[in-house]
Amino acid sequence: MPGNLCKILLIEENCDRIKLIERLLLESEGSSLAEGLFFTLIFAKTLSQGIECLAKEIFDVILLNLMLPDSKGINSLIALRERYPKVPIILQTESEDETLVVKAFQLGADGYLHTKTLDRNFLVYEIRLAIERQEYLAKLERLQQQKEQELEFQQLERRANSTKTSITARMFGSETLRESIPDIFEELAQTYGKLLDLALEERAYKVEHNISDRLRALADKLGFLKASPRDVVDIHTKTLREKNQGVPLAKAQAYVAEGRLMVLELMGYLTSFYRKYYIGLSNIKFSPQLEQENES
Repeated sequence: MPGNLCKILLIEENCDRIKLIERLLLESEGSSLAEGLFFTLIFAKTLSQGIECLAKEIFDVILLNLMLPDSKGINSLIALRERYPKVPIILQTESEDETLVVKAFQLGADGYLHTKTLDRNFLVYEIRLAIERQEYLAKLERLQQQKEQELEFQQLERRANSTKTSITARMFGSETLRESIPDIFEELAQTYGKLLDLALEERAYKVEHNISDRLRALADKLGFLKASPRDVVDIHTKTLREKNQGVPLAKAQAYVAEGRLMVLELMGYLTSFYRKYYIGLSNIKFSPQLEQENES
């Protein structure tokens, strides 16, 4: 919700009820229950019109009548919830059937208004409660996503630490890039972060940024710096933690999903670099005369 403005989509065919809800919302502004909220109301008279509105604009809450010209009963809720799982939905109905209410909540409704006993306090209360419920669910989902992400980081770190990379670990030492050259490590992490943004842009807008070639170039830099798999994991985890600060959950999930592919690809290119390097060393031949000179 931007500022204190609450944008409501009312999907309702009855003109009198539209006017009633509009009046109740106007009367509630300034009340203690509204807590400084100001309401703006957009209405649609059919489910299809409501879906069109939702495709064009972002709403804080939906007020949905279950009896519409093009959709009847609980099917309207199902159709909206499938398309817009994060938008709070409050049902309006004249039915006294408690079974219907229970089923509606099971199918994802966030609130319930009985149109025969509707007043401004109950209307505002249900709106606030529905929004807070969705915010709470989003918070739980984000916490779960963070927990899963941390678990993935730990698994990557264990895998990197257990990898027997004789060239990186034995020939070049075990000190990480983060410890030995922190400034360069920061530049590498920034480069990786930019590639992650470009990868998301590729997927979203179907453009070409040659991510694989850029990752291969990054792997070559890491190879020349004698980086280990642990360094790749350090770059990956640092970048994801920074990218996922203060972003919507959907974008955070997109970063994690795309990053999961990128880190494996980068690991593969780094392995190829060292394989070529090792083969190059093994192919170096010294002449007998040079060997005798070295011995003397």
